[in-house]
Amino acid sequence: MADVPSPIAPTRSVIDSLIDASLEHLMLLPNEPDYALRNGSYYSNSAKLRPVCILQPQSTSEVAEAVKTLVAGRHHFAVRSGGCNFWPSNNIDDGVTIDLNLLDAIEYDKEVDTVSIGPGARWGQVYEELEKYDRTVGGGRETSVGVGGLVLSGGNNFFSGGHGLTCDQAIAFEVVLANGDIVLAKEGAEHGDLLIALRGGGSNFGVVTRITMRTIPCGLVWGGGRVFSTEVMFADAAKSLVEITDSIAEDPNTAIICMVANLERGQAPVIASLCVNLAGVENPQILGKWLSFPTSLDMCKTTTLLEVMATTKQVPGYHCIWFTLTLHNSASIMIKAVELHSELVATMKAHITDGDFMTQCCFQPLPYDRSAHNETVHRRKNVLGRESQDRDGILWTGHVMVRTPELEKWVYPHVHKWCKGLQDFAESKGGLFPWIPANYANPVQEVLQSYGPSNMKFLSEVANRYDPGGAFQHICLGGFKISAV
Repeated sequence: MADVPSPIAPTRSVIDSLIDASLEHLMLLPNEPDYALRNGSYYSNSAKLRPVCILQPQSTSEVAEAVKTLVAGRHHFAVRSGGCNFWPSNNIDDGVTIDLNLLDAIEYDKEVDTVSIGPGARWGQVYEELEKYDRTVGGGRETSVGVGGLVLSGGNNFFSGGHGLTCDQAIAFEVVLANGDIVLAKEGAEHGDLLIALRGGGSNFGVVTRITMRTIPCGLVWGGGRVFSTEVMFADAAKSLVEITDSIAEDPNTAIICMVANLERGQAPVIASLCVNLAGVENPQILGKWLSFPTSLDMCKTTTLLEVMATTKQVPGYHCIWFTLTLHNSASIMIKAVELHSELVATMKAHITDGDFMTQCCFQPLPYDRSAHNETVHRRKNVLGRESQDRDGILWTGHVMVRTPELEKWVYPHVHKWCKGLQDFAESKGGLFPWIPANYANPVQEVLQSYGPSNMKFLSEVANRYDPGGAFQHICLGGFKISAV
């Protein structure tokens, strides 16, 4: 990657540059009410920085003009789609935040069975539109999550067992490059390498303004949230989750997320899950043991996918810390994660005496990519490096939410210790996969390095081709950058 001088001291103010480019009508300034509304709409308080202005383009051509202007003036900027990350990968202090919220069009093409989605759309909007055609896509499991960030970072989803990660379902990206050029990255075309790089490569190449995905037939589904009664021991739940994960290949229509969560003040952590069968089969066989556990709440029923997704909601107003690992499908490793979580919760209760915090220790079955192990398949389809995962595994995430930046600073080393303790335990058992999913990763985790040397080399080559000046390494901030490896 070419060395780029730091844009710390641009020759003209960024506001002047944007006005000269006739982009004034797209700007929200700090003294305007809409600026406060947009900046306050981030999921995590940790991401609520203070940009010089928020720029809200309404078309790809306006994004192109904005990027060209900011790069030419060497003005730092960040790009936001949904604003759902827990750390400020999508916002900036003393720079410009390009807010793609208004690029949210969703267009289904029944002739080729694809959907074109603006990166500012939310997955709930996508599911609602595609329901009209008995179609869906493998996207976010919460309706408020934004489209752009999930697709570009990988995206485990309810359809992963049969259709792959969210990024693998994307067949074309419209992309604005650093010089303002607009290119279409799709398979078998001139910019096919960029398509592959964007499947997991994040914000290293340009600003994605449109995503085309294959759709999946989907009518009514069966599913919903379940909370186990307090007499259920996690060791028993872990053994059942191992059995479910081992059976995903036999029933890729069934999916589950399990968590041990501390969600209410003064209450003990609970075991909760979100279950779904995408073919509408009630009480699917591979969930038999899981469904036999007694519950204090059972919302499973035949309904729409959109309604299932609506049973889980991100809770705003907290400072958030996340970590993630990919693990072998092992009950002992999951039990260790929960033991370490219990130690963390006890530490937090002793320090945060009003009990106003939340924690989640989450487990998702992670089907391995069988096509990557098919001897007839020799082409790279994404850059995630999951070829080293030779069996179905578990995607673990640890989430902690506290009310103030001071508490965030205090609790961070304790959360990091939780992840490191689990990582060391899994590694000692030979139960750790290298892949670190960017969607859930903490900034200190080596996400791009986990993709492997071959994919890192490919990412660098693609970045050099499409962004030879390194603008998306040094001027567009946020996310996991190739230049930082």
